[in-house]
Amino acid sequence: MLSLDVTSILAGLPAGGAYALLGVCLVFTYRLVAVVNFTGAAIGAVGTFTLVLLHEHGFPLWPGVGLGLIAGMLAAIVLGLVMVTWFSEAPAQTKAAVTVALLVGIVAIGLRVTGGQHPRPFPDLIPGPAFTIAGVVITKAAVATIGLAIAFAGAATLFLNNTRTGLQLRALSERPTTAELLGMRTRVLSIGVWAVAGIATTLALMLIAPQRPPNFMTLSLLVVPAFAAALIGFFRSFWLTLVGGLALGMIEGFTASIDELQQFRGTVPFLIILAVLLWSQRNERWDEAR
Repeated sequence: MLSLDVTSILAGLPAGGAYALLGVCLVFTYRLVAVVNFTGAAIGAVGTFTLVLLHEHGFPLWPGVGLGLIAGMLAAIVLGLVMVTWFSEAPAQTKAAVTVALLVGIVAIGLRVTGGQHPRPFPDLIPGPAFTIAGVVITKAAVATIGLAIAFAGAATLFLNNTRTGLQLRALSERPTTAELLGMRTRVLSIGVWAVAGIATTLALMLIAPQRPPNFMTLSLLVVPAFAAALIGFFRSFWLTLVGGLALGMIEGFTASIDELQQFRGTVPFLIILAVLLWSQRNERWDEAR
């Protein structure tokens, strides 16, 4: 029984790597431009389906990957321009609501363009197994996704704490008006953050897509487990978000191995979101109860 549990937990690592990378991208966007971006996975889906459509028409794989990354980056830049132009001074709740509305619009357009829920074949960018642990085959794509999540978390931490641009971006997220008055190129910096996040999320979805139901909506809704991972890091810590994403994937793998819980596997991210939100409000509620 223990062996089965370990096997099931390890089987969730590939998904956990994707959740970790998407969650780190969410934290990156929030910390640098103060936006809880619910469109992150949908932006990645735009780039991923650009690759799929090109591949279906006989376009070479790796040039298609490059064009898909560019498409994801451009989609992110367009959304970044919307946020910077009209909502730069809006409250955080308003910005989050705008990204939810944009998510609905992107999904509606994406389903229309890609044929609704009709499944499409996704090319496997890094095929083949990497190694085996406890009888579980860990694919090269899973290793690449986890490696990218670790690299992105490390690079983002170093960038924020040890570079002049990183310090400027932190000032931009906390005091955008003051940063602009001090002569910082706030618009360029903000769009740059959106572009980097768009590329990273697109690459993450390209790697994980072959293991997921192949339709636009399913990929776009990966923002839910990514949001759960980011909440575990309290939208501040890249490393806690990384650990949270991996843990979430392993928990999903474990629940999938239990017949009584298998049908509730999709609720795991929502339960984690609820638990973290309740925990974050514990002091206020205890003070009111006294």
